[in-house]
Amino acid sequence: MKPDDDDRPKKKIAHEIGADLSLVSVEELRERITLLQEEIARLEADIGRKQASKSAADAVFKR
Repeated sequence: MKPDDDDRPKKKIAHEIGADLSLVSVEELRERITLLQEEIARLEADIGRKQASKSAADAVFKR
């Protein structure tokens, strides 16, 4: 009896910039793109928070 694919532990997706992609499947490439897009969104949100904090501090000290 073959176990279902859903029962197998999922391999954590990781991506190393510049890594060899020749042995990576199309599905895994798509998963990596999604992972990187989510990370870009997280980084951009943090930039926004930091810029807002800096602007608020600048406003207080530039009275």
